[in-house]
Amino acid sequence: VQLQASGGGLVQTGGSLRLSCAASGFTFANFAIAWFRQAPGKEREGVSCITSNYGNTDSSTFYADSVKDRFTLSRDNAENTAYLQMNSLKPEDTAVYYCAADLLDSLCTTAQAMGNMSVHPWYSHWGHGTQVTVSS
Repeated sequence: VQLQASGGGLVQTGGSLRLSCAASGFTFANFAIAWFRQAPGKEREGVSCITSNYGNTDSSTFYADSVKDRFTLSRDNAENTAYLQMNSLKPEDTAVYYCAADLLDSLCTTAQAMGNMSVHPWYSHWGHGTQVTVSS
């Protein structure tokens, strides 16, 4: 299982970036995908997650309050890639962003129910991070 995050960069406040999480080595459609971020000196924070399409079911998403209505997580199973569209970026969005994957949809549905990804953050597979810097 390999996950490769990309798309980070330097952007001004109010700008946009699209992060990609390219997957290989597993049946992407069957895995829940999540994005976490970690800023210097801060704990890792769950940003967003999307459930799988296992059994041809529709996926559902969760967003942390800090990014709700600004970030959109989607998945393209044909391309084995998940995308995190980030709009209206703020300096506090500056962090290293990591994508993660797991067979358990419950990691994401628990976040949906509890309103917090930190309740169940133990995704099995992680990619290297991509740096996002938002200048003020």
